[in-house]
Amino acid sequence: MTLLSIRDLRTYFYTEDGVVRAINGIDLDLEEGETLGIIGETGCGKTMLGLSILRLLSENTKVEGQVLYRGTDLIRLSKAQMRKIRGKEISMIFQNSLSSLNPVLTVGTQLAEPVEMHRHMKKQAAKQRVIEMLKAVKIPSPSDRAVEYPHEFSGGMRQRAMIAMGLACTPSLIIADEPTTGLDVTIQAQIIELLKEVLEQSGASMLLITHNLGVASELCNSIAVMYAGEIIEYAGVIDLFKNPGHPYTRGFFDSLPNRGLKPMPGTCPSMINLPAGCKFHPRCPHASSRCEKEKPDMLKVEEKHHVRCFLYD
Repeated sequence: MTLLSIRDLRTYFYTEDGVVRAINGIDLDLEEGETLGIIGETGCGKTMLGLSILRLLSENTKVEGQVLYRGTDLIRLSKAQMRKIRGKEISMIFQNSLSSLNPVLTVGTQLAEPVEMHRHMKKQAAKQRVIEMLKAVKIPSPSDRAVEYPHEFSGGMRQRAMIAMGLACTPSLIIADEPTTGLDVTIQAQIIELLKEVLEQSGASMLLITHNLGVASELCNSIAVMYAGEIIEYAGVIDLFKNPGHPYTRGFFDSLPNRGLKPMPGTCPSMINLPAGCKFHPRCPHASSRCEKEKPDMLKVEEKHHVRCFLYD
C-alpha cells in the first residue's frame, strides 16, 4: 500500500540573484514499510525534497504539485493542520545534530516537547517516555543523560538522541537527512544498525537522503538518483548497483574509492541557470543535439527500473 505519493513536485525560492529551481517536477512513490533512498551530489536538491514534504520552508519559497500522504495532499493543508502531522505522523532526522538541537535546553526537555504536544502527555509521563526512547536508541544511563545538554553528548550520542526524537511519537514516515554525516566509520555502522532495528520494530517507512552509497545499500529497498532537482534513475537497490543505467549514475559510482576514483568531468549546473533539455548533457559523454533541446522522460528499462535518458528511447 502506498504511504507517500509525490506528483510533479516543484520547489522554487526567490533570491537577489534570481529564482532557484531546487525541485523540478519530481514523481515518487513510497510504500508502507519500505525504505527509499535519495542519492546524489551535494546541491542536487535532496534536502530540499525532505523540507518540501514537511513544508519546512522560508516565506520566499513557492511549492507546486502534490504530496499525498495516505491520500491527503500536504501542500493544500493549513499551517495548523500541518503542525498536527509534523512529528506525529511524519518526522525528520536532521543531518547536523549539534545545530539542530537547542543548546540551552536539556536533551530530555527537547525530546519531551513533541510527546507533550502530540500525545497530550503530562510532564511526568512524558519524562518516562523520554527515558524509554533514550534507552531504545542504546544511550547508557538514560535518566542521567536526559538532564544533560547537547554539548555534553558525543557526536554519536547526539545523533542517537535525534533518532529518539524522530521516533518519540511513533510516526509512520521518517525522513532521515544524512543521518551518518560527520561520524567516524565505527559510529556510522552503529547508527545504521540502530536504524535497521527501529524500522523493523516500528514498521515505519523511511525516506533516506544521503550521498553515502554504502549507507544506502545497507538500509534501502529502492533508490532514486537525483541530479539538478530531478529524479534521473529509479530502481531496486540491488539492480541499481549491478546495472546503473544513466550516464550520471555510472559516473557517480565510478568516482567512488572502490571503483578507482575516476572523476566525473564538469560540475553540477547552477540551479538559477539550468541548461535546456537534459540537465546532464553538458557533462555527458553520450550527449547528442537532441539532449540539448529536449528533456527525456522516465523510460522503463526493466521491471521497476526507470531511467531518464534518450539512450533507452
